[in-house]
Amino acid sequence: MQKIEPVPVTVAYGDGIGPEIMQATLDILMAAGAKLKIEKITIGEEIYRKGITSGIEPSAWDSLRKTKVFLKAPITTPEGGGFKSLNVTIRKTMGLFANVRPCLSYSPYIKSKHEGMDIVIVRENEEDLYGGIEHQQTDEVMQCLKLITVPGSERIVRYAFEYARRYGRKKVTCFTKDNIMKLTDGTFHKVFDEVASEYPDIKNEHWIVDIGAAKMADSPTQFDVIVMPNLYGDILSDVAAEIAGSVGIAGSANIGDKIAMFEAIHGSAPRRAGQNLANPSGLLLAAVQMLVHIGQGEVAAKVHNAWLKTIEDGIHTYDIYDPEISTKKVGTREFAEAVKNNLGSLPTKFKPVEYPSQSEPIRVSLKTRAPREKVLVGVDVFIDWDGSAEDLGRRLEEISGTDYKLEMITNRGTKVYPHGFPETFCVDHWRCRFKFVKPDEKPYDHMLSLLSRLVKNELPPIKTEGLYYFEGKPGYSLGQGE
Repeated sequence: MQKIEPVPVTVAYGDGIGPEIMQATLDILMAAGAKLKIEKITIGEEIYRKGITSGIEPSAWDSLRKTKVFLKAPITTPEGGGFKSLNVTIRKTMGLFANVRPCLSYSPYIKSKHEGMDIVIVRENEEDLYGGIEHQQTDEVMQCLKLITVPGSERIVRYAFEYARRYGRKKVTCFTKDNIMKLTDGTFHKVFDEVASEYPDIKNEHWIVDIGAAKMADSPTQFDVIVMPNLYGDILSDVAAEIAGSVGIAGSANIGDKIAMFEAIHGSAPRRAGQNLANPSGLLLAAVQMLVHIGQGEVAAKVHNAWLKTIEDGIHTYDIYDPEISTKKVGTREFAEAVKNNLGSLPTKFKPVEYPSQSEPIRVSLKTRAPREKVLVGVDVFIDWDGSAEDLGRRLEEISGTDYKLEMITNRGTKVYPHGFPETFCVDHWRCRFKFVKPDEKPYDHMLSLLSRLVKNELPPIKTEGLYYFEGKPGYSLGQGE
């Protein structure tokens, strides 16, 4: 039998209940025969208190780059401004583009809204509103940019289909809101359809996210793998975990091309720290995903089956204990001991799990796309203005030269000039759309000339957006009512 060398893994014990559940998890993994070489790092509250707003020291980054595998317990972010989310920082800095969250029902041993629920949510992890690009533009208006890219969409969608194929899943569903956000969510949907055509062995479908979320909450057995942009995935993966049984027992994987991070999805619960109460299941099931990722699938199955046997034996921590179902209420350490005692046993009520041994992590490659013809045809100029739409429109009409024409003004996306409605509520933030009369003749000179005129007339722009045509089609949205 080939000897398996220990795999280097960076481990952070975290804050609150983190050290307790991490110790319990590692004890189980080692008892099961996992081949791991642990590198311990300190992150979170202790580092924040040193004045490092990211919550992670430079030496910790070195460990992550070296091991490329990170098992992380929950951390506490101090209250008050100035502290960045460490999870978001790690995901984006290390390129962990795919968040994978299995959401299963363990009914009747853990109360569930839906017996038989078994879905996996694959969430895009780097883009969307989580770019964190925000600005205050006027006294009354704040802006957050929603960024959806073609490569980012393709990468996460392709990963979802590869995951489905690897683990024998039959269908991949996409949730977006492209009936409203036709360019951003529309791009995600379009890429989904393109990629889906390359996997004829796997069913595919698309739902508008609001009705899709309602259907998932009501009839989750209709879904298998669901792939979503970042914000929807963040919200709905918690919803799915809770209706399956409990957010407290859900683990997740954050997968990148080179590095992967595995964690429970719950927080550090500082009020429960040091009391031997916390349920280590979320982190343990994340560690099972880690074992599969590093090619120790047999050990992963051994741990997962022992956990299932413990759950169906009714040995439960306080958070899932039910006197009508459970046989024994135990603490963190006792639960870990029960799982260790069940190593080598198979569940009898739940279906035993199997994982491929010595499998390679899922890798995706992107299509090569030719650049598209891009023509600047105008500019949206955003202006801070306290007057009426009619007064602003008249002033801009006077400023407009022969090279460009004011096409419309919107307020919070709704057209208010020309021919606006008096009922439309307006704030001090106005989008003024100018089109170039001859866009093929020095369009950037036209743009600079327009901006210069606005400044001279005491209407300085607070933001501009170029209006482009791509392959003859507009790359911008119309105003509501336009």
